[in-house]
Amino acid sequence: MKNLNEKDICQLVENDQWMMKVLATAKSLNLPDWWIGAGFVRNKVWDYLHNFNHSTSLSDIDVIYFNAEDKEESTEKKLENELQKLLPNLPWSVKNQARMYIANGDNPYVSSTDALARWPETATSIAVKLDEKNQVIINAPNGIDDLVNLRVCPTPAFRSKKEIYESRLKKKNWEAKWPKIQVFHFE
Repeated sequence: MKNLNEKDICQLVENDQWMMKVLATAKSLNLPDWWIGAGFVRNKVWDYLHNFNHSTSLSDIDVIYFNAEDKEESTEKKLENELQKLLPNLPWSVKNQARMYIANGDNPYVSSTDALARWPETATSIAVKLDEKNQVIINAPNGIDDLVNLRVCPTPAFRSKKEIYESRLKKKNWEAKWPKIQVFHFE
């Protein structure tokens, strides 16, 4: 199995026309501190490392941004509707990370990167976006080691949220889709 680095992950995304179209569509909204994360990146890498000839379907496309000036959930729904009009029939999910700390029981986040660092699993707390030259850039506040080594571990922020983490693992059942992954449970 090839050892992937951040550049390789960006290249995997850049070589996928569908992913690039999704990223370009999200970029067109000009959201502050925006990224697409979670399964969008994780699935691509794990599918590649499993030599799948198809893409594993996404339950949603997690578009995040950070705007402390407008924390209304209705704004997120409007943005989802805009994305649906631009690129229909996709499971868009838009969340302003400036308000998500409340739902997650955390201290207020200061940026999308700060929020991303507090997502449940290290392999999921990774996001990508297009820069001003439409090149893919990656945001991995907890690193990419677990993602590229097919490990599911809690992020440092989630080590105190055992029940939520374990419940997610059971619900997600990633081992059924990607048999090579290794899932770490709390002892």
